[in-house]
Amino acid sequence: MRFHFPLYSSSSFSLVSNFTFISSLPLIFSSSHFSTFISMAPAFEPVSPPHQEAEPQTATPHHTDTVNNFGNDGQVVGSKSKVTVVGSGNWGSVAAKLIASNTLKLNSFHDEVRMWVFEETLQTGEKLTDVINKTNENVKYLPGIKLGKNVIADPDLDNAVKDANMLVFVTPHQFMEGICKRLVGKVRGDVEAISLIKGMEVKMEGPCMISNLISEQLGINCSVLMGANIANEIAVEKFSEATVGFRDNREIAEQWVKLFSTPYFMVTPVQDVEGVELCGTLKNVVAIAAGFVDGLDMGNNTKAAIMRIGLREMRAFSKLLFSSVRDSTFFESCGVADVITTCLGGRNRKVAEAFARNGGKRSFDDLEAEMLQGQKLQGVSTAREVYEVLSHRGWLELFPLFATVHEICVGRLPPSAIVEYSEKKPRLSLLEDPACYQ
Repeated sequence: MRFHFPLYSSSSFSLVSNFTFISSLPLIFSSSHFSTFISMAPAFEPVSPPHQEAEPQTATPHHTDTVNNFGNDGQVVGSKSKVTVVGSGNWGSVAAKLIASNTLKLNSFHDEVRMWVFEETLQTGEKLTDVINKTNENVKYLPGIKLGKNVIADPDLDNAVKDANMLVFVTPHQFMEGICKRLVGKVRGDVEAISLIKGMEVKMEGPCMISNLISEQLGINCSVLMGANIANEIAVEKFSEATVGFRDNREIAEQWVKLFSTPYFMVTPVQDVEGVELCGTLKNVVAIAAGFVDGLDMGNNTKAAIMRIGLREMRAFSKLLFSSVRDSTFFESCGVADVITTCLGGRNRKVAEAFARNGGKRSFDDLEAEMLQGQKLQGVSTAREVYEVLSHRGWLELFPLFATVHEICVGRLPPSAIVEYSEKKPRLSLLEDPACYQ
């Protein structure tokens, strides 16, 4: 079911009484509180090793739909899972590469990995899918990286998903509602999905996470994978971590861990879909703020302060929307690690820096088209969506960093306001007295 948050209901603030923790947010990383907070970070949850199953005895691809294989534990492995990656941008191509390297090794998966490609015509006149299938390389979004010969690009969405029972969604979040509508009635009933998408939809009834959009429209379970994952670094096999957020079924979570894990890509499961997904979504707003700081040459101290304040607001916003969100999730790769890496690198920081250096006189749309070669920003649209929620709920004063990022993006404030906003101290004391909202 969708989690509904009435945007206009005055009673919506009754939930505030459950969040007295926010009064201590400004001190979250102060020396007197840090040791207590970090103690909440869990040890890695035990999962099966990523390559537990027996490798095939020959290099012959697995072609049959249903076969009996024996794993290392001697148990019969039934029908093999077929994987389709819905999306083929920079991160989607890297995801396909990771998955394809594992389906060749794991008996419970078909070798072939389908990758749906939004068809484009290259400057050479060739179709992008044809070039990918001919060269085994996404020459537009991940040039120079071989994806694996078992990755098959397919421009037909229906055909790409028709036999799959494991779907990996990795497209810009603003396209997901349309994609889901196209897939209604087209996916198998036993499908498990995972979203690598960082963003959310805001509707009149409230914010809707992408994983929930997928689950509701397609009637399937959807986990999430987020983390400190700059795609180009993973593509060249530099060590990285990620977090799988799951709801109830740990066995499914372990399947996703196996499918993505490699010696250079370590994946940890956490039973907190909303927390993991919101971390991945909100960090892009913080990255925009960090880019403004870089564009104004404000230095590392200022940038560190913005990152700390941003993480504080991420945690507060997440807990206000979902009481189930775990504090410990913010110490996983999807939390503090993703904030750090996205604020140091990544497209959101890069384009926001250019925006600030131009004094806010060039639009993000123009800069995106010039700098990203067809890739899409997430931080600007996410900042707008977050601002809508804050505005309708009367929370703008509680989240000055999030609010200021949006107002700079739309030209209401100059880039320098990213630090000037600090004069507007968050009125966190309002949340200490629920009577204020009654």
